[in-house]
Formats: sequence, structure tokens, C-alpha cells
Amino acid sequence: LKASIIRTPPPTLEPRHSPSVSAMVQRLAYRRHSRYNTKSNKVRLLRTPGGRLTSLVVKKKAKGPACGDCGKRIIGVPALRPQEYRRLKKRERRVNRAYGGSRCAKCVRTRIVRAFLIEEQKCVKQVLAEKMTVTKDEPKKKGGKN
Repeated sequence: LKASIIRTPPPTLEPRHSPSVSAMVQRLAYRRHSRYNTKSNKVRLLRTPGGRLTSLVVKKKAKGPACGDCGKRIIGVPALRPQEYRRLKKRERRVNRAYGGSRCAKCVRTRIVRAFLIEEQKCVKQVLAEKMTVTKDEPKKKGGKN
């Protein structure tokens, strides 16, 4: 009896030359002209209602307009790509104030205050110059009388 029973080794859990246990990932080709992974050719996988996987082209993320002086984003103007700005109305592309679409409110305020103070300084200089001429003329007149 002992000679007729042949013991076999227990089966190994992982075969040596077999594919991985997880399922193979479905590979997709680019659907547009460029077939390289560039900044303008980003895609993400999308499962259709029919169960197929397709690639969906992702648009570039827009930064939106920034202030020319301080560099902060302008509040009230949407962040869109340049082509999409062309489709907007003019009132939607800018803010309704001086320097509307290019400068933020704080920078416009400082520009206005600076311009006002410069004008005030000019007026003060002019008044001082007039006073100086009046004071210079008075001693000459007194000297002429003596």
C-alpha cells in the first residue's frame, strides 16, 4: 500500500510566469492630431453610458486677468481663456470704473490720491513763490524811499 500512494507537492499560490493578478488596464489612443503628452493635449478617461472607456480632452485652466501694478487678480472679471473672452460682452470683460479691466481697485485709488496730492503740491509751490516775490519787492520799495 505504501508504494502505491504517491505524494504530490502542494500547489504554489503564485505561478512563476503568469500575468499579474489584477485585470489589465484598457489602453486608449489620442483622438486628436497630436499624439504626445503635451500641455495642450491633456486627456482624462471617461466611462460612457454604454460601458466603454473613452478619452475626454481637458481644457487648459485659465488664470484670469491680473493687475498691472501689483499683480493680484482683478475681482469681478471671470477667469477664461483668451478665445472665450472674445465671446463675452464688453461689460462682462471689465469692471465699471476707471482702469476697469487692467488695474485693481486699490491701485486705482492710490493713483487718484497720488495725482490729487501732486496737484495740491503744485498749488502750494505757486502760492509760496508768490509770497516770496511779494516779500522781495517790499524791501526794495522801502530802500527806495530812504
